[in-house]
Amino acid sequence: MRLRRNPNPKVCRSTKTGLRRRLTCAAWLLLLSLCIAPALLAQSPPTELQVKAAFLYKFGAFVTWPNPAPNGSFDICILGHDPFGKTLDATIAGESINGKNLAANRISSVQEAAQCRILFISSSEESRLREILLALNKLPVLTVSDMPRFVERGGMIQFVLESGRVRFEANMASAQNAGITFSSQLLKVASAVRHGEARD
Repeated sequence: MRLRRNPNPKVCRSTKTGLRRRLTCAAWLLLLSLCIAPALLAQSPPTELQVKAAFLYKFGAFVTWPNPAPNGSFDICILGHDPFGKTLDATIAGESINGKNLAANRISSVQEAAQCRILFISSSEESRLREILLALNKLPVLTVSDMPRFVERGGMIQFVLESGRVRFEANMASAQNAGITFSSQLLKVASAVRHGEARD
């Protein structure tokens, strides 16, 4: 197992030149675009939940699935206690990915997750996380959570707080097992990337 820690993106300075400066600028701007959705622009500063909801929506633009969406819509689902309330619905209202309208669905069982493109697993489900991930094994569903050690235990993307800011860690091995591919742009702004097998 190998966990690569990515440096925090830094604000571009006019005194920096060359490829390193351009890459740092691109990563920083991408992180900002991920954290801000149109529904949040009128509110400053956004709450932690608003930023996480914006991430859930934006992940869809930087992830490739092996097959078309199973429904006519691009479904972002929540399993377990819903921490977002109306925040997620407001964030994705009127938005689309690859021509599919976004929809927020709350599901009560992992069996319903096959219809989902992105599945946020609430911390209320931590005690049965192993069971949930086993049930999702090889299904092309992007799993996301903010519970501790989520990527270490086999989840694909985990929200973390660093210096009061919402960041995320990624597990490439888990994604690849489900046929899901993370773009290099997404990985550049991840705070850490796991390449090895999951460990519970």
